[in-house]
Amino acid sequence: MGVSALSVSQVQVTATADGRVTIPATLRKAAGIEAGQRLVVYVEDGRVVLEQWEHLLDRVQSRVVAATGAHTGLASEELIAERRAEAKREDASANATTDGPPA
Repeated sequence: MGVSALSVSQVQVTATADGRVTIPATLRKAAGIEAGQRLVVYVEDGRVVLEQWEHLLDRVQSRVVAATGAHTGLASEELIAERRAEAKREDASANATTDGPPA
């Protein structure tokens, strides 16, 4: 596989016959990639993007916070509380219709 330098943060590489690409040491160092580190690879706008797992996780968590208005708590706890309140209302309504004088 051939490697030619374009700049410190840009290097031309060639994929092997089985699709492998080696990330040159200069790029690994510039990106803070260490041996054994978890990375994610995906295609975005026709480009192959290699990203540290932690960076992707931080980005996704930030989007969730933004989308939920920084809501705290578990959705499951809220659903349970809502269901309990609904059940109380249903019980109160059923008791109100059966507590009248006997016919």
